[in-house]
Amino acid sequence: QEQLQKLTNPKDSVAAKILSYNRANRQVAILCNHQRSVSKTHDQAMEKLEQKIKDKKKEVKEAEEALKHARGADKEKAQKKYDRLKEQLKKLKIARTDKDENKQIALGTSKLNYLDPRITVAWCKEHDVPLEKVFTKTHREKFRWAIDMTNSSDEKFVF
Repeated sequence: QEQLQKLTNPKDSVAAKILSYNRANRQVAILCNHQRSVSKTHDQAMEKLEQKIKDKKKEVKEAEEALKHARGADKEKAQKKYDRLKEQLKKLKIARTDKDENKQIALGTSKLNYLDPRITVAWCKEHDVPLEKVFTKTHREKFRWAIDMTNSSDEKFVF
């Protein structure tokens, strides 16, 4: 909970907030020594992600050029496309950072067995992060009690 408060910037995008959540979770996992070996496919996955980022950068550049030459109603459309592509690029870069930082840490173990789910639910509620982005369907079913307990109360949950 302390790490979440320290690492989360309320002005960040949802993707950046999830990165903050994973970083806080990573601190717990390191403390509990939840290590794993780097998967065989990690380098391959990182290369794929790197290629996606390159492709997205190219798309952003093209959209920027189109925006410069657009006039009238087309300008608004081009601006929307450019903004959307910039946001997608930002998400990909955050995903790359998160994936690389997680290569030797088993976050699932600490999330499932060591973190109080009420802290996660309260954090999601406080920072407008969809719970589906943090907990899988199985986690949400397992922690239904924490979700109900935290969502039914207007007071901020502090452990």
